[in-house]
Amino acid sequence: MNYSAAVITVSDKCSAGERVDTSGPALCAVLEGRGFSVCHTCIVPDEKEEIRAELVRCADELKLNLVLTTGGTGFSPRDITPEATLEVIQRRTPGIPEAMRAESMRITPRGCLSRSEAGIRGRTLIINLPGSEKAAKENLAAVIDAIDHGLQMLRSEGSADCAQEHGGRSNA
Repeated sequence: MNYSAAVITVSDKCSAGERVDTSGPALCAVLEGRGFSVCHTCIVPDEKEEIRAELVRCADELKLNLVLTTGGTGFSPRDITPEATLEVIQRRTPGIPEAMRAESMRITPRGCLSRSEAGIRGRTLIINLPGSEKAAKENLAAVIDAIDHGLQMLRSEGSADCAQEHGGRSNA
């Protein structure tokens, strides 16, 4: 199934032209390699209102299926992407960041320092990824296969026939 996606890079330095964004384009390449149509990309500074505005725009106006953010998930006082995300999502999906942190811990003990969040706004899944290109790709790889099923459920009416796959009864 083909899904629409956005990649939002959250970085003061990239937005000011002081650093080249490598994680955003790397995530776009991963998504496109998996059949996603990346319809929107942007770079915003670590400013809560700008992050929130882009997330809302992608979900409510552009009606994209998946929004990935990269950056702003660490311990720096300016790292506020998770807080901005929590303010706009309607339902949290804690298993996604839990899986990403678990996989990161297999690579580095610093994986536990990620404050990434994930959740649903309308029919859009929003996932925070680290700002480092390597960590962003590793975290996405940890959950990309499961994301497909989640997006199928978001696009469906009702339960996406989950019970049917396991011999459950239909109410139809």
